[in-house]
Amino acid sequence: MTTKISLGFAAFIALFFVLDHYLLHMNAGLFLGKKMIELINFLAIWR
Repeated sequence: MTTKISLGFAAFIALFFVLDHYLLHMNAGLFLGKKMIELINFLAIWR
């Protein structure tokens, strides 16, 4: 992946979270954070 593509991808993700916060009000950051904690707890079982 080139630098331009990775910066564009990061900007797209940041734009999504800003759009979600100000316009959509879907709490995507909170949802993804909870799912990440569930994934970590699931993977901790296999350790």
